[in-house]
This record gives sequence, C-alpha cells and structure tokens, in this order.
Amino acid sequence: MRKRQKTRPKDTRSSCVSCRYPLRITHHSSRKEGIALLIVIWVVTVLMVTVLSFSLMARTEAHSTLSFKEGIEKNFLAEAGIERAIMELFYMRQNMNAAVTTKDTEAWKADGTSYSGQVGDGSYTVRIRGESGKLDINTVPEILLKNLLLNSGVKDDDADTIVDSIMDWKDPDDLHRLHGAESDYYMSLPNPYKAKNADFDTLEELLLVKGVTPELLYGSTEAKGLIDFLTVNSKSGTVNLNYAPKEVLTAIPGIGADTADRIIQYRQDKSISGLQEIQQLLGENYSAAAPYIGVIDTNAYTIEARGYRGGEKTGYPVRAIVALDNNTKYRYLYYRSPAYVR
Repeated sequence: MRKRQKTRPKDTRSSCVSCRYPLRITHHSSRKEGIALLIVIWVVTVLMVTVLSFSLMARTEAHSTLSFKEGIEKNFLAEAGIERAIMELFYMRQNMNAAVTTKDTEAWKADGTSYSGQVGDGSYTVRIRGESGKLDINTVPEILLKNLLLNSGVKDDDADTIVDSIMDWKDPDDLHRLHGAESDYYMSLPNPYKAKNADFDTLEELLLVKGVTPELLYGSTEAKGLIDFLTVNSKSGTVNLNYAPKEVLTAIPGIGADTADRIIQYRQDKSISGLQEIQQLLGENYSAAAPYIGVIDTNAYTIEARGYRGGEKTGYPVRAIVALDNNTKYRYLYYRSPAYVR
C-alpha cells in the first residue's frame, strides 16, 4: 500500500517580490515618472521660448530691412528732386530775360516757391532759395540781425546778447562788446573752447555762440529757424529783393509786413530788375531801406527736397547749397542728408 506524501502548503509570501512589497515599488515608480514628465515639460518650454525668440528676431530684422529699404527709396526720390532743381536753375539762368513764356516753358523761381514731381510710384517736393536773399552772417549789419531775432520771437535783452556775441565771435580781437562774449566766457564752460575770432564757415557754427540754441537755429513745429534766413555764401551786406523771404524783408528798416507782401506779390509775375522798380514798391520808405537792399545775384542757391513713397505724408528731407560756376558746371557748397526736420 502506497503511502501518501504530505504536501507542505505553499508560502504565498515568497511567491513573488512584487507581492511582498507592492506599496514600496509602486511609489518609487510614480516618482520617476513625475521627474521624467517635469524634464519633458522644461525641454518643451525651452524649445518654445527659443522658437518664439527666433521668430521675434526674424520679424524685427524683416521690419528693419523693410524700413531701411523704404528710407533708401525716399532718399533717392529726394535726390531726384535736388537734381531736377539744379537742372531748373540752369534753365532759369538761360531764360531769365525771355520775352515770351508758356506754362510748359516757364522757369522755376528761386524765392522758395514749392514744386513737385513724380518718379514712378514715388514723388518729391522741392524749394529753391537764392542765397543772396538771405542775411550773410559774416557781413550782416547789426540792425538787420537784431530785427530778425526780434521778429523770430527772441526777447530784446536776449537779442542784444546774441548779436553782440556773434560779432565778438568773428572779430579778430578779444575785446568784449556790451552784451557779448569772448574766449574767457567760453573757456569757463564745462566743455571749454575758445572764440574763433574769424568768419563763420557754416551756420551750424552758430551753436557755439552764447545765446544760440538748436531750437533757435533749426526752428520748431511752430516757427522757422535762423538757418532759413542766414547764409555764409552771399558775401554781401545787402539783400536781394527777388529772393528774400518775408521774415528777412521785414527785418529791413522801412519794410513792414504790408510792404513785404507787396514785394512778394510783385515778383510772382516778374523779377525786380532795378532801382526804379524798388523805389516804386517802397515809396517814401525807400531811403530807410536803400542801404540794405539790392537785386544782385550771387549764383548760390539753397535746395530743399523731400522724397515720398506712394501716398505717404512723411518725406525724407535733403538740404543742399549749390553754386553755379557757368552754364554747365556747378559745385556743392553744403549737403546734409537727412536734413534738419521741423
């Protein structure tokens, strides 16, 4: 008879490790998965920031390139206006005494009249002003300079300071005028320098003179600056009535606002050619104005042009001063791009 073997009951506790420590194993696995998820989120975040930064940089570069391209286009349109004005100046000189003119053959005026032209999808506006119609800062009588400052809204005391300081700046000595300034004043400034004691080479040099501010020189949105009425290229102490703006005309003794308007209206139809016409225009005020006026042209002209793209209202400004040496040659005396903007 076969004996029955005793069987030991199975030890369920040792059947598997995972069954013995279920809670411990599950908790450790969840922590690893959480860390991995955080790493993935951080990597995705860094990649998104990188992509957005690159996109923003690319967009900025694209806008910058487009703006630069548009600025260059407007600059060339303004340059086209400058070249057109030079051509018109030659035409004006050759046809100054033409007996008959039509609308198509009429010469441009050098009295600040605004003209415009079209170039493809762009356009330009341009003005020409004869330098002989301005006050030459190196030869201007003091009374004209002070009147110009007063007409520009400068107070009387400040005008005296500016006039005397300008005269001290260009005279050859170190003697002070009553309200002026010489090297001892300029050397006391935070950035010291000496008075030039010689003629002005450019109008921007006025910014070194006591009392002259950038707003006074270049103007503002409310008023024009002295740079529109002064020059260093006339070499004359008189003003050419054919080209002078109203602000310069009213700085001349004997010429008030009404007389200035009459002169401007008269020269729209014809140039003032001589003494007799001037006397008729000024009447009894002629004697007071006579020492400061004339009709002599120096053949130097300021040209101000602006270039526009399409229907834009903001143009690129260029300012140049050219001298016509003869009927075929010219040279630049001054050039600024972009020019000052009021």
